[in-house]
Amino acid sequence: MRKTSLLIATLLCGACNVTVTDANESAPAANQAQTAAPPPAGPSDDDYAFKVIEESRPFQPNRILQAQVALDRWGFSPGVLDGKDGMSFKAALRGFQEANKLPVTGDYDQKTAVALLEGEARPTTWLVTIPEGFARGPFFNVPRDLNEQAKLPALTYRNLLEKLAERFHTTPEALVALNGPGTKVAAGATIRVPAVENQPVARIEGDQRGWGQTLASLGVAKDQRQADHLVVDKSEGLLKVYDAGNRMIAQFPVTTGSEHDPLPIGEWTIKGVSRNPDFHYNPDLFWDASSKDEKAVLKPGPNGPVGVVWIDISKDHYGIHGTPEPQTIGRTESHGCIRLTNWDAARLAQMVKAGIKARFQA
Repeated sequence: MRKTSLLIATLLCGACNVTVTDANESAPAANQAQTAAPPPAGPSDDDYAFKVIEESRPFQPNRILQAQVALDRWGFSPGVLDGKDGMSFKAALRGFQEANKLPVTGDYDQKTAVALLEGEARPTTWLVTIPEGFARGPFFNVPRDLNEQAKLPALTYRNLLEKLAERFHTTPEALVALNGPGTKVAAGATIRVPAVENQPVARIEGDQRGWGQTLASLGVAKDQRQADHLVVDKSEGLLKVYDAGNRMIAQFPVTTGSEHDPLPIGEWTIKGVSRNPDFHYNPDLFWDASSKDEKAVLKPGPNGPVGVVWIDISKDHYGIHGTPEPQTIGRTESHGCIRLTNWDAARLAQMVKAGIKARFQA
């Protein structure tokens, strides 16, 4: 990735009233340099390398989880990998079927299974050993109040179970369901997880905010197929990624808009991508802010209001970003912006660049 100058952009949409600082595309403004939090020295691939334990009798999960893991691998995200049928799962199947010229039914039928699994029964879950570096933290109890969040040095995960859940594209509740409530979660412990591949720490020129580590911590590869244009469909609750031949190459479930901050229908352009951004909170710009709230700067982290990434668009004050609550995607309203799970937002960030067109439709 080329080294460029620090982008400071004010983004003002309901819950997205932020100024983002992205050291991956920038050189600091004089009065903003101190907000950048450098990554820990010497990140190691070993910190993110989960060792898979060979099983004499592989665990057989339900077919829905099998399909979800495969869909996630292909880039047709079902959202949370939890083995449950639902709208996001069926939408992911329809997207994969459309992209692969299969009958678009939303059903996990035989033809779809053969295409998804590429003719072989790949593992759906693994037993893995938790690396010591991954378990190290730090972890903070992140409060809901934004002014209280501003007091933290980073908006990290609350605990190791939550960090593990995002690494394997699921939720703490789904991991407990896979392993049982008495499962030990600590460095060196063994835990069953969805089979999401390890990724090395990406070496990125000018990366001063630890984006390479973020990608590894989310199990997202640095190298992704490149987008030509995007379509965000409000009625379907989907963001679709297309190549130059107008073939859909990825699809992600999203939450879009609300009564107070509706999705801006129209043709827009991506202006830039800010990775691990700060969040500049101005309560005057939030219709639902408390009268007691004050302006504040929140440090980066997966539990920040916009998650791990902000993708700025040409519609003033709107963007595409991550979320600290992946289980709510497609189920609750947003403040006008387009929200994805952190792992989907990170993957999308590696597929887009400034100048790409984005159509928002009802």
